[in-house]
Amino acid sequence: MAENLDARLSSYSDAVISLFRAVFGLLFSLHGTSLLFGWPSGPAAAIGVWPDFYGGVIEFATGVLVATGLFTRIAAFIASGTMAFTYFTMHFPDGWIPLTNSGELSVLYCFGFLLLVFTGGGTYAVDTVRRRRSA
Repeated sequence: MAENLDARLSSYSDAVISLFRAVFGLLFSLHGTSLLFGWPSGPAAAIGVWPDFYGGVIEFATGVLVATGLFTRIAAFIASGTMAFTYFTMHFPDGWIPLTNSGELSVLYCFGFLLLVFTGGGTYAVDTVRRRRSA
């Protein structure tokens, strides 16, 4: 029975990776819109202010790219590195445990994007369509 369940679930893995990528990228891009435009929450960062404004640009751009599945691996690599940088510069100085230094979300985004670097965008990604057309 476990083998049957494993086989059935495995047949959906590409579609679920696509769903994960789309939701994950959309949520990440919303962090960017918060920093850039103050939407949906929080004040917008002033243009050119380090690191908030530039972080917002990276979060918005890579989030949209990952959500659509365009240049997924490259965008996910940049987003993962950005979140690692964020963790080590903003949270790690307050202690090394993410739950106590408010860095849990940065760590989760870092490793979620790192996963997408290796899995790619899944079946329903712009990258997949581009690959099929060029083949």
